[in-house]
Amino acid sequence: MNPVPRALPPVLAALALLGAAAHASAQTGGYLTDQQGMVVKDPFGLCWRTGYWSPAMATEECDPDLVPKKPAPAVVAAPPPPRAMPPAPVRRPTPVTEKVMLSADALFDFDKAVVRPDGRSKLDELAGRLKGVSLDTIIVVGHADRFGSDRYDLRLSQRRAEAVKAYLVSKGVPAGRIYSEGKGKTQPVTKPGQCKGPKSPKVIACLQPDRRVVVEVVGTRTK
Repeated sequence: MNPVPRALPPVLAALALLGAAAHASAQTGGYLTDQQGMVVKDPFGLCWRTGYWSPAMATEECDPDLVPKKPAPAVVAAPPPPRAMPPAPVRRPTPVTEKVMLSADALFDFDKAVVRPDGRSKLDELAGRLKGVSLDTIIVVGHADRFGSDRYDLRLSQRRAEAVKAYLVSKGVPAGRIYSEGKGKTQPVTKPGQCKGPKSPKVIACLQPDRRVVVEVVGTRTK
């Protein structure tokens, strides 16, 4: 399901290229991969785990501390190499990691998955911040509150995540860089017992934080 650095957070995951490759990886492996089959890493070199990851899937590349170690053979120390002049400093691109949590109520009408006109301004602001960023991955994850069946809430959260993806694509964000998925009601941010009672305007308002779309961006700023 949703990948995050090291482990996709519970709280900035028919897909094109990277989306399709990442979805397939989530079904069969422990790490998110791109369209070339390479493991996706954040700017700090950490691999993105899928929701299916377990310690038994650890690899030397991503989680060397979890892979059983073989005793290293004795190595005879070689003489130190001649002292070399330090290389000239290289200007490196600035790593970008950004997570944005958008209220679903601000983007969509209740029980709908069509972006409202006033919700588009929030996505326009996000798309504007992506200008000048060389994107590695954008992960869009939809969430729902506890009202409704598990199946219905899952489908609604997926439709909302896909609607956000489609809007970002319409603003010039490469579709192949966006991975979208829905989590339904499985990852609420409200605490157990915080919004007690049957469905009512008061309880619906209390559960608003659970109705959300989280967008996570990983890339480098080029200018």
